[in-house]
Amino acid sequence: MTASSRLLALLTRLARQREYGVLALLCLMVCTVTLVNPAFAAPANLRDLLVKAAPVVMVACGMTFVIVAGEIDISVGSLMGLLAAILGTLTSASHWGLPVSVGIAITLLIGLLVGLINGVLVTVGRVPSIIVTLGMLTLLQGVTEIVLAGEWIKDLPPGLRVWGVGTWLGLPIPVGAAVLVFAACFVLARETPLGRRIYAVGGNPQAARLLGLSVTRIKLFTFMLTGLLTAAATVVSVPQLSVVESGIGKGFELLVITCVVVGGTSIRGGRGSLTGSLLAALLLGTVGTVLIFLRLGEMSTYWERAIQGGFILLAVLADHAARRGGGAAPAGQES
Repeated sequence: MTASSRLLALLTRLARQREYGVLALLCLMVCTVTLVNPAFAAPANLRDLLVKAAPVVMVACGMTFVIVAGEIDISVGSLMGLLAAILGTLTSASHWGLPVSVGIAITLLIGLLVGLINGVLVTVGRVPSIIVTLGMLTLLQGVTEIVLAGEWIKDLPPGLRVWGVGTWLGLPIPVGAAVLVFAACFVLARETPLGRRIYAVGGNPQAARLLGLSVTRIKLFTFMLTGLLTAAATVVSVPQLSVVESGIGKGFELLVITCVVVGGTSIRGGRGSLTGSLLAALLLGTVGTVLIFLRLGEMSTYWERAIQGGFILLAVLADHAARRGGGAAPAGQES
């Protein structure tokens, strides 16, 4: 067997067992850094890691469905930035001072609306999703700057802060929200006809149409769900911050897409794993903290970006190898 054949076989095995590989890598990383610096395993630090990963998990669940359906949404980071500005403006006493419940409801509605607009432009307008969401990314960044008008929002009300720093039944609210979102999406993917149809549409849109499935409605649903989950993630993440400023959400879309692809979802659609997305979110969300505990200093930020890029490149190569090697579905497909 030639070297190229052995590499292809290795990448094929990685693609088919992606979840197990991600889990093994996560465990190895945690064990290694704990041996080097036992403070990493302190309950408070582990709690902070879960809280940090919670918003990523929530949006990654929606993004998994979008990519499985054969599309992509790179506007989620800018959407989170805009929603943070809107939520802060609506509830801050120095601005509109609306009740927190009203501010949250409007934030969720706007997230859903942006997802709807993306979906309509992609499905009805037949514009490639990468173009639509790139344009939306730029538009949302501009609107965010207008909403904030160059200022920071510093006086978030206590009723909003509790969504980011409070607990419920002993569990941090962001973590509890992520658990509920993941469980609901997992059931949707495995136990409902809609979940199976999303996989069918991403695998072969033409065949799905011949079977009577509404490709337009199904793809529209995935974009709307992602917009809604981005809004929900904003509600539990922004109150953790001391101020709301225009940089919120920057780079978030790359992190989410990396988690989904590294977790085993095919960038070409039709195959994917919510469990893999969850594990990858925990893995990538832990990398930055691990580098800090390894005492890399200022270089940790650069290493984190390089590692994320390496992960997504390896995942895409593994997915390509799996298709060339026979196209077997990777382990953990929730359909």
